[in-house]
Formats: sequence, C-alpha cells, structure tokens
Amino acid sequence: MRSVRLRLLTLALLPMVVLMPLMLMWGINRWSSEYDNILIANVEGDLRIAEQYLGRILARTGANVQGVAESAVFLDHLENGPAELYDYLALKQAEMELDFLYYLPPFEVQEPARTWPVIDAASTGILSTDIDIFSSEKLNSLSLALAERARIPLIETVAAVPTSRIIEDRGMVIHTASPVRFENERGVLVGGILLNRNLDFIDTINKLVYLNAATGGDRQGTATLFLEDVRVSTNVRLFQDVRALGTRVSAIVRRAVLDEGRTWLNRAFVVNDWYISGYLPVVDSFGDKVGMLYVGFLEAPFVSAKRAINLSMFAAFLVLLVLSVPFFLRMARGIFAPLERMIQTMTKVEKGDLSARNHAKGASDEIGQVALHLDTLLDQVQERDHALRAWADELNARVEERTAELKEANQKLEETFKQLVMSEKLASIGEITAGVAHEINNPVAVIQGNVDVIRQTLEGRANEIATELGLIDRQVHRIETIVGKLLQFARPTEFGTYEESVDVAAVLADSLVLVEHVISTTEIEVTTEFGQAPLVRINPGELQQVVVNLLVNAAQAMGQCGTLSLTLTSQSQNGKTGASLHIADTGPGIPEENLNTLFDPFFTTKLAEGTGLGLSISQTLIQRAGGFIHVRNRERGGAEFTVWLPEDTFQLG
Repeated sequence: MRSVRLRLLTLALLPMVVLMPLMLMWGINRWSSEYDNILIANVEGDLRIAEQYLGRILARTGANVQGVAESAVFLDHLENGPAELYDYLALKQAEMELDFLYYLPPFEVQEPARTWPVIDAASTGILSTDIDIFSSEKLNSLSLALAERARIPLIETVAAVPTSRIIEDRGMVIHTASPVRFENERGVLVGGILLNRNLDFIDTINKLVYLNAATGGDRQGTATLFLEDVRVSTNVRLFQDVRALGTRVSAIVRRAVLDEGRTWLNRAFVVNDWYISGYLPVVDSFGDKVGMLYVGFLEAPFVSAKRAINLSMFAAFLVLLVLSVPFFLRMARGIFAPLERMIQTMTKVEKGDLSARNHAKGASDEIGQVALHLDTLLDQVQERDHALRAWADELNARVEERTAELKEANQKLEETFKQLVMSEKLASIGEITAGVAHEINNPVAVIQGNVDVIRQTLEGRANEIATELGLIDRQVHRIETIVGKLLQFARPTEFGTYEESVDVAAVLADSLVLVEHVISTTEIEVTTEFGQAPLVRINPGELQQVVVNLLVNAAQAMGQCGTLSLTLTSQSQNGKTGASLHIADTGPGIPEENLNTLFDPFFTTKLAEGTGLGLSISQTLIQRAGGFIHVRNRERGGAEFTVWLPEDTFQLG
C-alpha cells in the first residue's frame, strides 16, 4: 500500500513539489546570471566613460600646449629672452592647470628626444601626448614639490603580489610635447600633469560615472588610477576620511591586466569590500603596460536586492504549495481508502487468515472490480492451500527419510576418501623409500669394499689412518642404519623396532659433528646448555635423524649468520618425567599461516630443494616413542622447536 500510495502521491505532487521547484531554481539561476551580466555590462560602460575622459584630458592637454607653442605671444616672449619666457610659461602653466611647462631650444632637443618618444615626435613636427612614468630623479629635476607629491608609502595589501618595496616614488604623468615652428625657431614646448595624488582628476571620473543623470547616483562607485599595481590616485577609502593611496591590486587582477593585457570585467575584492569592477591597462608612449584605470561599484546593494527578489519568489512558491497540496491530497484519498482495505485483507492472509475478504459489493469503479476479483482469487487459494498442506506433510516425511540416508552415505564416503588419500600418500612414500634405499645401498657397499681393500693394501701402515678408516666404517654403518630406518618408517610391518635407553646429550654431540659441514661454511654461532636430563627409550639412529633434520632446517633458515641455541633440560608433561630438547634459531621465524601445516607430508617452503617429508617423518618417529614435537615463534625473533621424550621406565625398573 505504501508503494501505491507513494506512486499516487508522486503523480499528484510531482509537478508541484519537484518539477516546479526545479523550474524555479533554473529560472532564478538564469535570472541571476543575466542580472550579473547586466552588472558587468554596466561596469564595462562605466570603464569606457572613464577611458574617454582620460583620452579627453590627454587631448585637451596636448591642444593647450600646442596653442601656446603656436601663439605670437609665445614668440614675442621667446625673442625677449629667457627670463621673460620663464615668467610667461609659469603664467600659462597655472592657467592650463599643468604641473610643468618648459621650452627646449633646438640645441637641447636631441638628448630628451632619445629618451622620450613624445619629444622625439615633436622634434619632427608632430604634436604628441601620452602617459609616461617619470623617475624620482626626473621629478626632482622639474620640481622638488612635484617629487614629494609623487611619493606614496606602500601599504601591505591582502592578496597582492609580495614585494620588498616600501614606497612608490615614481610619477605617472600626462606627458605632451608640441613643436615650435617659427621661422627662426625649431624647438619643442613640453608640458604635463602629474596624476599621483591628483584627486580632482579621479573625483571627476567618479562624478561622471556614478553621479550622472543616467544612474541617478544609485550605485556606490569608486575610481582609481594605478601605477603598475599601486593606487596613486583613488577615492577608495581605507577609513572614513583616509583614501587608500599606496594599497595594491590583487595578484589575479595584476596578472590579467598588466601581464596579459586583458580588460578585467568581474567582481573583485577592492581594499576592504567586494566590487563589480572594471580594470583597463594603461599604456605609455613606449607601448608598455605601466598601469591600470579602474572603476567599480559596491556589490553588496545588488546582492541584497537579488537575495530579496529570490526570497520573494520562494515565498510566493511556498504559498502556492501550501494552498494546492491539501487539494491534491483530498482527491487522492478517494483512491487510497479502497486500496488500504485491500492491503489490510492481504496482510491478514499473509498472517495465515485465509478466510479474510474485502466484501466490496456494489462497487462499480475499477478499484471495486479489482477488490471483487481479489476475493474470488482468495477463495481459490484457500481451497488449494488445504490440498497443498496434505501433499506437503507426505512430502516432508519422504524427504526426511531420504535425507537421513544421504547423510549416512555421505559420511561413509568422506571417511573412505580420507583413507584412500592417506593410503595413496603412504604407498608413494613406500615406493620412493624403497628406490632411495636401493640406490644408496649400492654406493655404500662400494665404499665399504674399497675401505677393506685399503686396509689389505696398506697392511701394517693401516694403523696410521686407523681413525679415519674407523670414521668411514661408522658412517657407512650409520648410512645403512638410516636406510633401514627409512624403510622401517615407510614399511613398518616389514621391520621390527630397535629401541634402547639413549642419552640425549650424546646424540646431540654426534649430530653436531654430522652437521659441521653445513655450519662451518657460515658465521653461525652454536651455543649449548645441557642440563641433567633422564635417559629416554628410542632408537638412537631415529633420534639422531630427527635432531639432524632440525639442525639443518635451522641453519638454512638463518642463512650466513645467526645463533643456534641447543638446550637440554628435564621436564614433566601430564605427570610424566622426560627430557626436553629446545632447538632455537635467530632466523625470520615461521609465517603464522604455516604453523598448523608445518608437519604435513610433502609440505615445504624450499621449492625445488626439499621433499617436504623431513618434519613429517620426524614427528612420526617421536610420537612412536611416546613423545611430541612442538614449534613456536620466539618474541625476539626466530623459531624454536621443542622435542620431548618420556623417561625410560624399563631402565628405571
């Protein structure tokens, strides 16, 4: 029912609750994007107004200086001498609101013309006006007051490019030069306006852009002139009455405008707030980008207005939703009620009440017809349920009977399979052992025969090497014994046992001699600690075989260096006294996942080198003597094998 209710509610409310909010969000985002585009377009228009005003200032300054250069009054003063000319130019400088105005006679033009493109153009008879950057030395040569006005301490600014400079002493100047073309004179008249701290210039731009009739003064705008990335003239405020002179533009704006030469039209963080901003690169007479012209208006009022409009649209949507959703729910309720009754009936049936029915008589709509059809189906289900239950009881009895038989047969099969696997392994070991014994006995017989020949040949001199020959005899006998024991292990029914009382310490000493050839080629140190231990009953050859196998494994695990520790003590197990032999190495130890399978037949970690039978045979030999072998990893590193054998009770009797 919940699924049907959910679907019906979804069909009823999806357009209102989901689709309309999505369309509303899309519309708001689209409107917001267009709104932002309009703000960018506005600031672009503002920037063009500021650019035009700067161009007009350049043109007017050039025209004023040209007018002076071409006037008859200027010629008269020029002819009357330097003093009179100086006074005249000072008067015209004040009238035209210039910061400097001076005349270069023909013999002084050549050097400045090589330095400044505007003077070079004027020397060829062309009026030239452009933006130039004057050094502090150049400003000092014009006027100490001018140089002092240009000096602006730099203020550390968030997000600006790091710099070690602490003051900006260069000047951004409107630089104009007009040719003097009288009959007897071919000089150049040079004038200019310093834009550093030129607040009238920047405030005029701000008034033109943000206080004109078109805007009605609604936007809170600012304007700035940058020398490179330093504000040298601005109406941006640090505080109420303090202009942000000496602050610097952000690194991202500098890179776009000064480095890449692009016009920036976007939002930007200006000193202490976000502005919709436009930055235009300023190019000097050399063609280099030396500064920026900026206009922008505060973003906050427009963000607030946009937020207010968005909230009003959301509020209108919520009102519409509150009014329309109850209406749709009332319409859907006429469908939910009969469906709920059918769900209740089906719930009772699921719980086992097959007699539950809808009883939807007299209903003529589609849902009523479905309810009647459901009652008919439930009648049929109830009848078939009785039949199925009877069949199920009979089937369950037969299944239980067959299951018990299968379990018994499966258990017998598993036991038979395990016996077959073990028989196959033992048969393989027997075949391998018989072959190995045959192959070993032949060379052993040859060795023993040659030893006898040596004794006969040497006769009396055989005593000189009697020790060596005796050692060969003993080792040949040991080989024969090992081969016999190997056959005894593989085919125990064909051999008897030859157990006797054995001193474990003596067997250890013999075993160390046998593995000397393995240890002597390495830097392995062998330490022994033999305490008082009782005699045990075991075949000494079998015990020696076990010990040699463990010693060789330990030496191979350590590689070229390490410590092999042998400890023999008396230890009781389950109330029985016995001898406990501990063989420990300082190798890498045994992986935890291999500890439980280490004594399995054919298990080996020395691929292509071992058969995997050494530890398995050793365990069998020790267990046959009534003892056990245990292995563990030591905390300080390496593995430790413990061989425990019970005390020889026959010897005690």
